[in-house]
Amino acid sequence: MTTPLAHRLSLREKLSYGCADFASVLFWHTFMVYLTFFYTDVYGLSAAAVGTMLLFSRILDGASDILVGIWADRTQTRWGKFRPFILFGCVPFAVFGVLTFTTPNFDDAGKLIWAYITYNGLMTLYTIVNIPYTAMLGVATPDSAERTKLSSIKFIFAFSAGIVVSATLLPLAKALGGDNAQLGWQLAFIVYGLVAVIFFLITFFGTRERVTAPIPEGTSLGRDLKQLFTNQPWLILVSVTLTFILFVALRSSVSTHYIKYFIYDGQPERALTFLGQEFTFVGLTSAFQTLGQAASVAGVLFLGLGSVRMGKKAAFFLAYGIALATTAGYFFLSPGQVGAIFILQALGSFASAPLPVLLWAMYADTADYGEWKYRRRTTGLVFSASTMSQKIGWAFGAFFALQLLDSVGFVANAEPSDQVKNGLVWLTSLLPVAFGIISVVLMIFYPLSEARMKTIATDLEKRRADATPAA
Repeated sequence: MTTPLAHRLSLREKLSYGCADFASVLFWHTFMVYLTFFYTDVYGLSAAAVGTMLLFSRILDGASDILVGIWADRTQTRWGKFRPFILFGCVPFAVFGVLTFTTPNFDDAGKLIWAYITYNGLMTLYTIVNIPYTAMLGVATPDSAERTKLSSIKFIFAFSAGIVVSATLLPLAKALGGDNAQLGWQLAFIVYGLVAVIFFLITFFGTRERVTAPIPEGTSLGRDLKQLFTNQPWLILVSVTLTFILFVALRSSVSTHYIKYFIYDGQPERALTFLGQEFTFVGLTSAFQTLGQAASVAGVLFLGLGSVRMGKKAAFFLAYGIALATTAGYFFLSPGQVGAIFILQALGSFASAPLPVLLWAMYADTADYGEWKYRRRTTGLVFSASTMSQKIGWAFGAFFALQLLDSVGFVANAEPSDQVKNGLVWLTSLLPVAFGIISVVLMIFYPLSEARMKTIATDLEKRRADATPAA
């Protein structure tokens, strides 16, 4: 069925919406790929201390997601429910980004306290900006297929930001700081923060909120939470998201360590020859991560947008199957097989990139389902609770990865033992695959097909039209 003209979004608005994800992912991709490396190899904390801090911080941050979602659902301004959070939160967010990547001249205990304060402050502000921004996906248009396209644009911008971080962060920190890596990271995030503020403001001024549901009398937080936790499609999707994030987090948390301590054997200044060129650790790591993000953009374009015809659930199974196969392949590689490592990175990133696109589009569908079933729309709560599951997944993924490294004797900037290298191989391959298989099994039970969502959308549109005169 063709999307009604009134429900279509202009290309300008879709691009404006994507800008905020570009801004957010300048930081989020750093969290995924480089944060643990920064804290162990630049900032100077032990792997165990970093793992414990991230477990505590991300669980706390996940809980705050719910509060921000509830806050956003109950916000009424002339700019809408969700856009004001972007306007007023973007500058403080950028400031805390710089503070987080600033290394103070304190002793070990003081540096750990500074890390707790600044990282938790940054993640709180990230939540305040990003939860309402993500929830806008559910109110920009009532059409499910159009939201899938918008989600694809969102993630094209996200992976584009990942390309920027992968290609520029390590070289930029080196160029700005010289031999002083701590200064280089601080200055790099001043640059990133300025860019992020500009892109957040483009989203604020270039988008609108269109889906407004009548608010019934007698609503309460308890009723909203009961509605959420009896929303079966949402519960299934949250379980899929949690295991998917564990699949991603185990690998991402140690991907830079994998290159430095497995491929380079802990000797980052040593040059490796690849495609006739010599690469040090910084160059090869940047090329590896950039290739992954470029392949991710291609994956969103070819599989994510194609899912509109294939169906979100079928596209999910296809993409995840390829991602699991390529991830398992790392288990069989040796450090010298740089070409094979790059091929697996490209194929795996291409296949896994559409998965979050599909998941976020499905979450918008579960918000529609909740409104259709309970006659009460809680878009902010749906997306915030979903983001909470992501952050909990990242918390446990990073904690488990770093604790495993610590248990096998990992020491930053030292020659790795065989046990350390074996641990990195398992964390890059078979351990993530185990969680990925669980995700696939859970998705079998997801009940909202494209045909069912068309019926729900038609019912909701009629309901809202009937309620308009009374409102």
